[in-house]
Amino acid sequence: MSQSDLSEKPLSSKTVYQGRLLHVKEDRVLLPGGGESGREYIVHPGAVAIVPLMENGDVLLERQHRYPLRQDVIEIPAGKLDQGEEPLACGKRELIEETGYDGLEWQLLTVMHPCIAYSDEAIAIYLARNLTHVGHKRDEDEFLEVLEVNFDEALEWVRSGRISDSKSIIGLLWADRLRSGPWA
Repeated sequence: MSQSDLSEKPLSSKTVYQGRLLHVKEDRVLLPGGGESGREYIVHPGAVAIVPLMENGDVLLERQHRYPLRQDVIEIPAGKLDQGEEPLACGKRELIEETGYDGLEWQLLTVMHPCIAYSDEAIAIYLARNLTHVGHKRDEDEFLEVLEVNFDEALEWVRSGRISDSKSIIGLLWADRLRSGPWA
């Protein structure tokens, strides 16, 4: 297998749009073969997602409306990193905010890049166990329903497409591999 340099070198960069969440950039790059090309991409602050496992083995999921899809979706709890915030601190904050549960045991499952062709977003996915209900602290513009679901049923929802969100699919499948032993 060849180990040639495939990297692209930035020549120039400009901001096309800067919003509360997304920063859209347009760069010119030098290609490995010597030519030039344009690259449009989104700079994202990063996010954390959590697979919260109850003592009885159930998983906490959320149903919320996702405007870009114009539909309600079922997903694991998640949220974006605040500036300078560490991923684990974000996960702990988001779990309480959204579900009302605090986790005493945390394990990093993986870090995923959901949209590598057009975004630098990284999502750290954690498993949270030993949960205690402390009451939610949702933002005033945050509306969701917390669901306690049998873990095997949640996996069936992944298989059937009822759960189609990539971070939720990856988080649940990782947690299942740990639960069943092969990746423990």
